[in-house]
Amino acid sequence: MTQTPTKHDPYLSAFRAFKDERANGTPAWLDEVREAAISSFAKAGFPTARRGNEQWKYTNVAPIAEASFQHLSNGSHGDVTESDLRGGAPWSPDWTNLVFIDGRYHEGLSNTHPADNGVQVVSLASGIRSDDGVVQSHLARYATVDQDAFTALNTAFVDDGALVHIPDGAALDTPVHLIFASTDRGEPGVSYPRILVVAGRDSRATIVESYVSAGGTRYLTNAVAEMRIGEGAQVEHYRILLESEQAFHIGKARVYQSEGSRFSSGTFEKGPALGRYDLYVELDGPDSSCVLNGLYLTRGNQHMDNLVNIDHLKPRCTSRLYYKGILDGSSRAVFGGTVWVREDAQKTDAMQSDKNLVLSPDAEVDSKPALFIYADDVKCGHGATAGNVDRDTVFYMRSRGLDLETASGLLIYGFASEVIDTVRVPELRRYLEETFLSSLPTHKFEF
Repeated sequence: MTQTPTKHDPYLSAFRAFKDERANGTPAWLDEVREAAISSFAKAGFPTARRGNEQWKYTNVAPIAEASFQHLSNGSHGDVTESDLRGGAPWSPDWTNLVFIDGRYHEGLSNTHPADNGVQVVSLASGIRSDDGVVQSHLARYATVDQDAFTALNTAFVDDGALVHIPDGAALDTPVHLIFASTDRGEPGVSYPRILVVAGRDSRATIVESYVSAGGTRYLTNAVAEMRIGEGAQVEHYRILLESEQAFHIGKARVYQSEGSRFSSGTFEKGPALGRYDLYVELDGPDSSCVLNGLYLTRGNQHMDNLVNIDHLKPRCTSRLYYKGILDGSSRAVFGGTVWVREDAQKTDAMQSDKNLVLSPDAEVDSKPALFIYADDVKCGHGATAGNVDRDTVFYMRSRGLDLETASGLLIYGFASEVIDTVRVPELRRYLEETFLSSLPTHKFEF
């Protein structure tokens, strides 16, 4: 694949400066990982080519490739306060809250609780310094540097982020909340959040991952999350994207599941000028399952791209993929959902659905669900819809005495709330109701 090699030098120069800053105290294995990553980035470049670039076919990253984002490696945390975070992100003092400002851990704003049974909920930088083998064994093993330039860049600059390690049989009774806030440094900056979750056998955890603006306007967040879920483990995961309307956000998550494990994910997105979330779940153990729900709202000229892949490798696994989008203005959404059923994955049960409510004639959605089935004893299905509410539904609401605006509002509300109602954390569900449902566009379904 031929990529555009422009604008590499600032990142290569920033990497050399970053490497010099970290010359002392960096483990040899991490140096090797970073060097391999920057080499991969220099070779591949940003995915701006129009041909041979199927995964980025509908999303143009030229505005990112052509911009100049400064690496925010050091410096102050700005003037961010807890009230700032509470105003822009879900928050509960009962949760374990790890706060990162411009990619750097902020101990003063974090709210951690003593952990028992060997549980680690710490900054990644701390985990690297005191590593007992967990970080070295799992970092960059699932989100590999040859996947794309953004993953390679994140790995090249990996320095801080979150480490959540739940040993065998342990359970976290309250959610772990990872908050990544971007500030205004006077010039466009880039941060590289990294998350590593290792859930041992029969462990249990709930993890909330939030990306918010704390005064920042035009910036780039390049985030990568890796999750290893052991046999019989249960991980409940929520990802909240509330970046600035001038920001760019590229996110990637790689989830590896072992036998009998359970993974559920809820993704909620609104805000950035250009957003992309690439989620890949690998069901590599019999009787494992995943449930992936998502809701995205776009307006103005926003662009939101969700690429979701589920790979069934072993028998008797179950997956459910259910995403919804609401588009207004001249915005655009992209959804690519692929389910792979490998030859050995007999008795797979997989369903996927993407539904889009298009409120403006200028809005556009590109939805491409796909199934690749190489086994013969399976139950699989998929579907995608995009359009307006039908006339009969509106007529039914009006016949119950509702005016057109109220009826239209209730229909949009019901469309979105179906996804929010799947959230099992009460405080988070209330926050999403207030943040997403209160910001739904005003519209009248007229025919």
